[in-house]
Amino acid sequence: MKRKYWGIKFIITLTVCILTVGCRKKDTPQSPVVIVEKPSRQDVQIFGEYVGRIRAASYVEVHARVEGYLERMLFEEGKYVKQNESLFIINSAQYRARLEKAKAQLKKAEAQAAKSKRDVERLTPLYEQHAASQLDLDNAIAALEDAEANIAMSQADLDQAQLELNYTTVTSPIAGYISERFVDVGELVGPGVNSKLAAVVKSDTVLVDFKMTALDYLRSERRNVRFGEQDTTRSWQPTVTVTLADNSEYPITGYVDFADPIVDPRTGTFGVRAELTNTDQRLLPGQFTRVKLLLDVREQATVVPRKAVSIEKGGAFIFIVRRDNRAEKRFVQIGPELANHIVIERGLGESESVVVEGFHKLTPGMTVRPVDQADEETLEKLKEEDRK
Repeated sequence: MKRKYWGIKFIITLTVCILTVGCRKKDTPQSPVVIVEKPSRQDVQIFGEYVGRIRAASYVEVHARVEGYLERMLFEEGKYVKQNESLFIINSAQYRARLEKAKAQLKKAEAQAAKSKRDVERLTPLYEQHAASQLDLDNAIAALEDAEANIAMSQADLDQAQLELNYTTVTSPIAGYISERFVDVGELVGPGVNSKLAAVVKSDTVLVDFKMTALDYLRSERRNVRFGEQDTTRSWQPTVTVTLADNSEYPITGYVDFADPIVDPRTGTFGVRAELTNTDQRLLPGQFTRVKLLLDVREQATVVPRKAVSIEKGGAFIFIVRRDNRAEKRFVQIGPELANHIVIERGLGESESVVVEGFHKLTPGMTVRPVDQADEETLEKLKEEDRK
């Protein structure tokens, strides 16, 4: 009876131990799986975005310099014209008459000067022989000087008449695309009447004007970026890209060639100008555009995925996995964002493993099972387990 009692007690004790061990084994949680990734090193470009307006590099109005009736128009509106190409013809009859009159006046003055010169040459030896008076010689010399002055005046009148005659043919001051005409053939044009005839736009190069914040300017200055100056010692330049009317990006970049040294006190901004080539005429003067300006390049910056960084009241933090597979909460100093990545300015080493997925279930010091982001085979097995 006693043996039977001890046998039953042994069986019960053994059963309790087995159940206890089984329960403990079942209740012991497995370490959570986290996806980790090493921080990368890359050059990070920092851009500023602004609203700009495109204008032609040159916009020159064509004016009539002399008065007269417009006889002919020699160009096709909207087409390309060369520099000094003839555009308009103004009636030139009166200016040809003035030119002929000026030529005649010049000949008369030259003839008078020739006579006065002969008088002086004739009277000079007579005066030396006391055959002519000092007064006669002085009068002859004065007449010669007066005749020479008349030649100069007549020559100036001739040049003026020739210039006015030339102005009856209106030419293009620059090469570019010409606008529609502002006057019609037969109209009276000229200074004080209706002098503006057309305009020529040089748009194979365009300028983009935009306003930049003083804060962006200050940040660039701290990185020794001076807008409007080309620094050949730097591996990059503050380039500009703009958008077209359909919001697509124009493929050619430009450079900032001017920055206004005066800040507008009302807006805290200052004017900046960039220059872009426009040989295919895709950028239209007068249109608004979105300007993207390269402000800085951080060479070989430490970069992690944006999703790995969390923000709380104490600042930005990430989780890293130590060599003993324990999670560590690390506060870091973050920098600019680049697409889906963010720069870590301080607080992270190059060889440390950053948790990029699964950090929401971690607490500092917790043991984890890290899986590298690049280990596609292991990641696929985990996904299979999740589906089961």
